[in-house]
Amino acid sequence: MTPTVPFTAEMLLRLPDDGYRYELIAGELKQMTPAGWIHGGVVGDLHGLLWSFVRQQKLGRVFGAETGFLLARSPDTVRAPDVAFVRQERLLGVRPKEAFWPGAPDLAAEVVSPGDTASEVEETALAWLAAGTLLVWIVDPKSRTIMVYRSPTDVQTLTESDRLDGQDVVPGFSCQVAEVFGSLQ
Repeated sequence: MTPTVPFTAEMLLRLPDDGYRYELIAGELKQMTPAGWIHGGVVGDLHGLLWSFVRQQKLGRVFGAETGFLLARSPDTVRAPDVAFVRQERLLGVRPKEAFWPGAPDLAAEVVSPGDTASEVEETALAWLAAGTLLVWIVDPKSRTIMVYRSPTDVQTLTESDRLDGQDVVPGFSCQVAEVFGSLQ
């Protein structure tokens, strides 16, 4: 048998468009199932709220779900959160090119899909933290809650009556959790 060569970030970038999104986890290609309209609506609402604030305050850049973040090399890991934020000072040293962002975002937000298990959701949050992400939001449309991760042991669950806060990562950003689920009304 011929040993399998690990997939690289460069190989992922050159994949032909077949209508699917992919992530690369430790050299293994993982196909992402297309999201449903509820998932997409919540992603759109959260992206819009965050993008509007960040742009007005000139805090950095908000990225959509198609943006890959190169988290590790040899073997390569490239992940793409549903919504991401990178602070302005980190943008200054990076020249735009057609490649993945080098490193983890400062904020990663993931919207839970119907097929996701609780352990998969927690694993995703912990993977972002391990890669260097400072703040992770796990947004659950079914329960209409947001789990806020600052570390593996600092986790808070917010309900629709609570406020989602950007803390020191997106200073000044705050919205009612219910606003994130606005498309579900």
